[in-house]
Amino acid sequence: MKTMKISEAVVRRLPVYLRFLNELSKKNVQTVSSQDLGQKLDLNPAQIRKDLAYFGEFGKKGIGYDVDYLIEKIRQILKLDKIIPVALVGAGNLGRALCNYNAYLKDNMKIVAVFDSHESKIGDTINNLKVKSTSEMKATIQELKVRIGIITVPAAEAQQVANQFVEAGVEAILNFAPMIIKVPGEMRVHHADFTTELQSLAYYLD
Repeated sequence: MKTMKISEAVVRRLPVYLRFLNELSKKNVQTVSSQDLGQKLDLNPAQIRKDLAYFGEFGKKGIGYDVDYLIEKIRQILKLDKIIPVALVGAGNLGRALCNYNAYLKDNMKIVAVFDSHESKIGDTINNLKVKSTSEMKATIQELKVRIGIITVPAAEAQQVANQFVEAGVEAILNFAPMIIKVPGEMRVHHADFTTELQSLAYYLD
């Protein structure tokens, strides 16, 4: 499907398209034009057409895109047409919130294991998942074939958790800890730092 290197910006826009298309599908909307998508998402319609064209010809001139078909294709592009097991480390407030939200989504990216290093949290249950000790990470992750790891621990613990994910063989990490973690070059890491996002927003205040 992919014959060239796709920019990260394009990949990051695909879930935005998917989310909006899912909303249209729930409303029984059958077709949508790039113009409508652009207006609703505040994006250039030409950019949307270009993004989708990287992966194939999904629309029909004068008609637009079949909503359900495009949903199916974007899910395939993002590899969401199969179950993707996810493990989370850090069973504090943020970790619990993410587990609760993941269960609500009922999507193919499933949090299948939760870990923590603190005795007070080990043994707790979050959405039918028993919080395990981080000492069990490698064995559990390999048994469940986890592909993505989520870090929601304090900054001081984040690198150690990242190291454990690397050792266990996960392919990508979503890091919520307020620090840059170091991993091998072939591993993908996305950082979700609330503090820096808020601080950058402050710049735009009057």
